[in-house]
Amino acid sequence: MNVILLGPPGAGKGTLAERLVERYGFLHLSTGDILREEVAKGSKLGKLAKGYMEKGELVPDDVILEMVRERLRAADGKGVLFDGFPRTLAQAKGLEEIVSVDHVLFLELSREEVVRRLSARRVCRKCGANYNLITNPPKVPGVCDRCGGELYQRPDDRPEVIARRYEVYQRDSAPLVDYYSRRGLLRRIDASRSPEEVFRQAVEVLGEPI
Repeated sequence: MNVILLGPPGAGKGTLAERLVERYGFLHLSTGDILREEVAKGSKLGKLAKGYMEKGELVPDDVILEMVRERLRAADGKGVLFDGFPRTLAQAKGLEEIVSVDHVLFLELSREEVVRRLSARRVCRKCGANYNLITNPPKVPGVCDRCGGELYQRPDDRPEVIARRYEVYQRDSAPLVDYYSRRGLLRRIDASRSPEEVFRQAVEVLGEPI
């Protein structure tokens, strides 16, 4: 079984992915992680991708797809959970030439809730620990539990920046939602619920592990 996770920033894709991997034994593929690893390794594909990234350009779809193809060789018969991929229609069509897709879990979350969740993130200046004032607040406001360092809000976590990111996401993801919906693969998940409820909805779609 091969599954794609779609959803806006802050919808909880990472949290859900961890639990699905634990339950179903998926190979978890995040193209962001793959890009960083290939660049760090200095592989042929990593060097190619780095050239685009250093110019501030998007890495071409064919390069991303080749990286995914290489990782899938290590799947060894496992189901795959694609996290944050595909991002474009070309990637979606290219992926289906490599593997079949069984389900696309679309984590739906309103613009207001995305802004509320992400603008609550705080990071420690000293040790880099992450907090969320809603779901994981520090014991003392503004102070890191781990090292006592000052907590701050990153510039890209400010409400006005998050709102712009959401608009970009909506623009870019709409064709994918339509594409998978027409193919009968899209399963809508209410991401405004608790992590436990979101996980329960996903398991209802995917069924019990074989």
